[in-house]
Amino acid sequence: MYTLKDMPLFSGLSDEHLEELQHHLHIRRYAKDSIVFYEGDESDYLHILMEGTVRLYKTTPKGTQIHMHNFVAPEIIALFAAFESVPFSATCEFLTEGSIGLLPLKKILDCLHSVDFSLSVIVALSRRMKLLVDLLHKETVYSSEAKIADLIYTNTSVFERLKNNEIASILNITPETLSRILSKLKKEKIITIKDHALTILDETAVKEIIDSNRIQKAPSL
Repeated sequence: MYTLKDMPLFSGLSDEHLEELQHHLHIRRYAKDSIVFYEGDESDYLHILMEGTVRLYKTTPKGTQIHMHNFVAPEIIALFAAFESVPFSATCEFLTEGSIGLLPLKKILDCLHSVDFSLSVIVALSRRMKLLVDLLHKETVYSSEAKIADLIYTNTSVFERLKNNEIASILNITPETLSRILSKLKKEKIITIKDHALTILDETAVKEIIDSNRIQKAPSL
């Protein structure tokens, strides 16, 4: 399990400050599929992922889950909610067994006098803003084909590590849509899938799908 020293956010603090924070850190263990917090909950703690993997998702009025992001330890989660003292904007669920470190917000605020710590907070908040911008772009601009092509281009190994329904959940599409588009990509000889391992056969075609938002059909001979 990681410690606060492993977190980039706290790297600028002195050993004395780290020891003080570690003393007030409460560790809570979770089983797989456990909910850490629900969208709308409030908390007086900064949530630190010390071990395992979690996912954040929003739920629409109709009950549909919109995947936002996966976090792998060591990582700070719900950073905006903590520093803005607002309710959580998403639900956090463990995908594996793991643990969360709860650090009282008042102890975090005491560290803001440190220039290095304040700069680390700004960098961390900027990273989260980029995640939100990327998510908004993919959900409002990308077609299902472009979402799948982008994942193939940036993280091919995910198709070997996760099941189709898990990948579909990450992309906020149905498993049927994922299977249909993968089949079409194989038919167009853009990718091949063997023993759950996906291989790109035509990288240019994958990029064109991302740029054009659709699968370009091969010309008839």
